[in-house]
Amino acid sequence: MIDTATLRLWWMRFLYVAICLMVMFFDLLPLNSQPDRISGPDLITAVTFAWAIRRPEYVPGLLVGFVALLADFVLQRPPGLWAALLVVMTESLKRQDRSQREPLFSIEWLTIAVSVIVMLVIYQIVRLVFIIEPAGWTLITTQAVMTIAVYPVVVLLSHFLFGVRRGNPRDSDKLSHAR
Repeated sequence: MIDTATLRLWWMRFLYVAICLMVMFFDLLPLNSQPDRISGPDLITAVTFAWAIRRPEYVPGLLVGFVALLADFVLQRPPGLWAALLVVMTESLKRQDRSQREPLFSIEWLTIAVSVIVMLVIYQIVRLVFIIEPAGWTLITTQAVMTIAVYPVVVLLSHFLFGVRRGNPRDSDKLSHAR
């Protein structure tokens, strides 16, 4: 018989994938026939970071890599480049020192902002090195700003709609056996 902690863990992983698939679906909808002058936020990155900081067991590296690689293929980005950056940054956010019980949200938001900017700069540099036409700096800059700006909304929605809250050490002990 499956205990409730294991069931919740797998339900939240399924929910993460479902949210990301829904974001990809809406990104593919032809809502405008003109080329974009500004870019919207990268919601998959925002959701992944919010969940990784609050409940790292909900977004294991392999699952993040699968979802991000699928997004690369679906959204016609260079396959694996953004996925690799997202996995590396997500794992580094998970492993940050958790010395404070409840870190300030402003520090978390600043950390996310720096992470998004670093990822986008590395993304552009790698595209230049491999002679892949880089996206315009206006699009990249607006995407970074929009992703950083929407992060608090993603955190609030994750908290109130899906119950993704910061765990305590007892929760991680119970869930470490479910992995």
